[in-house]
Amino acid sequence: MQIEQIHTAIEILRQEIPQWQPALIDGMAVEARNPYKILITTILSLRTKDTLTEKIAPKLFAVADTPTAMLKLSADEIVELIYPVGFYRNKSKSILAISQMLLDYHDGQVPDELDTLLALPGVGRKTANLVLTSSFGKPGICVDIHVHRISNRWGYVETKTPEKTEFALRDKLPSEYWLEYNRLLVVFGQNLCTPVSPWCSKCKLTDLCDQVGVTRTR
Repeated sequence: MQIEQIHTAIEILRQEIPQWQPALIDGMAVEARNPYKILITTILSLRTKDTLTEKIAPKLFAVADTPTAMLKLSADEIVELIYPVGFYRNKSKSILAISQMLLDYHDGQVPDELDTLLALPGVGRKTANLVLTSSFGKPGICVDIHVHRISNRWGYVETKTPEKTEFALRDKLPSEYWLEYNRLLVVFGQNLCTPVSPWCSKCKLTDLCDQVGVTRTR
């Protein structure tokens, strides 16, 4: 994909994405922009499918949906509520540590600055950027496995890790697309540009895509 072709790619995705279910966090942001719920849901969703996270998160928030309420639970009680999300024991500890730190240093509020979010236990760049864009509408590029894979598959960037993809996109992707880039590519990656055997026969971006690393298509 040539640099100038990203404008065409984004416009095509804008037209195609509405036919599919939105990603979990994007749906939450539209429904109710609650930074704490979005932060904790993002933690739950790591290494876990959206279909499972969207069942587990409401169970947890029905019991505790603020840092103060969360800290009334033990780690074991949180484990019972969030099982079987991936790494549920580690995530229960992170949720408690995050909640405590929010109360101790941020008056119980989720901060809206990247570096401050990264200082929270268990929060990496993907989570921090997603909270910034979804909760606060602030510029950020959230790079998950879909964004990393598709950006490289297109040939728009050439990177080995999601973190390097984020920095490459910060240099290359026009800032006007930062807020929506993750939302568009995640849904596209879940439904059409899949990790194995992408649906290239149905894709309207085929002429723009270099198909880097693609060995089999449908």
